[in-house]
Amino acid sequence: MNSIPSVDLNDFISNNPIKKQQFVDQIGKAYEDIGFVALKGHFLDEQLVSDLYSEVKSFFDLSEDVKAKYEIEGIGGQRGYTSFGKEHAKGKKEGDLKEFWHFGQYVEDDDKLAQEYPDNVMVSELEKFNAVGEEAFKMLEKTAQYVLRALALYLGLEETYFDGYIKNGNSILRPIHYPPIHTEPKEAVRAAAHGDINLITLLMGAQGRGLQVQNHEGEWIDAIAQADELMINVGDMLSRHTNNKLKSTIHRVINPPKELWGTSRYSIPFFMHPISDMKLDVLDKCIDDENPKQFEDITAGAFLHERLVELGLIKK
Repeated sequence: MNSIPSVDLNDFISNNPIKKQQFVDQIGKAYEDIGFVALKGHFLDEQLVSDLYSEVKSFFDLSEDVKAKYEIEGIGGQRGYTSFGKEHAKGKKEGDLKEFWHFGQYVEDDDKLAQEYPDNVMVSELEKFNAVGEEAFKMLEKTAQYVLRALALYLGLEETYFDGYIKNGNSILRPIHYPPIHTEPKEAVRAAAHGDINLITLLMGAQGRGLQVQNHEGEWIDAIAQADELMINVGDMLSRHTNNKLKSTIHRVINPPKELWGTSRYSIPFFMHPISDMKLDVLDKCIDDENPKQFEDITAGAFLHERLVELGLIKK
C-alpha cells in the first residue's frame, strides 16, 4: 500500500446500516494493511481548531524562563511542558528536535483515578489556553470513541466494548512545536522512527510534508491529510490486544529540506489511552492455528510504565 486511505465518520454515525458497515470494513482493512487512515467528519469545528493553534503558538512563543516553570519534575512529562530535546525514540540516544505540552484527562465521577493522574498544569499567561485545550481534548476523545466502536464491530466484539476502558482513560493531548533548525543536525530528526504506545492516535497538523509511514515492504510513504481530516493510527496497546491483526505502524517526522529549516512546524496528536487496569491480553477472537498468541499478558498501566522508561521520560 502506497497511500493512506480516507474515511468519513459521518458514514458510521448515520442511520444508514449499509454506510455504517462500509465504514467498519474500510477502517478495519486499512488498519490491517497500513495502520493509518485519514478521517473526515470528526467533532472538531474550524473555530476550535483555529483557537487551539493560536493558543499553542502563543505558548511556545513565551520565553524559555516562563515555559521552564511549567516543566514539572517527577511525573515523566505526563502533564505540562517538556523542553526541547528531552524525549527520544525507543532505542535512540539522540533527543528529538521538539518541545511539547501535555493536557491530560479531566476525570469525572472517579476519585480513585483523579488521585492516580497528575493534575493538569494551568498556564497563567494566556487567558484562553487552558479552556481551549480542554475543549479540544474532549472533542478528540469523542471522535476516538466512535473510531474504537467501529473497530470493536470489525473485531466481532460488542460495539461498546472499549467504552468502559476509555472513560476517564489516561489519554494525552500533546501540542508539539518543532522549532526552526539553525545548524546541521548530526543524528537527530524532528521525531525518530517509532510506534505509538496507546490504543489509537488522532493527529492534527498532518497537512504538510514531514510525517512518513513505513509500509509492510519497508518503504517510507508520505502521510498527508486534507485540511478537514485527522490522521489516525493504531498504537502498540491495540496491536497487542488484537494479536497484531490491527497494525501499529512505524512512523517518523523527517527534517524539512534545507531551504525550510528556518520555519517552525506544529502538530497536535491526541493519544487515546485506556484506564491503567485494562488488561491488554490478546483477544481470543484474534488467536487461531495460523495466528498463535504473540504477546504476554500485561495491563495498560504496566505497559505504559515500561515504555516511558524506554523513552527516557522516567527512571526505572
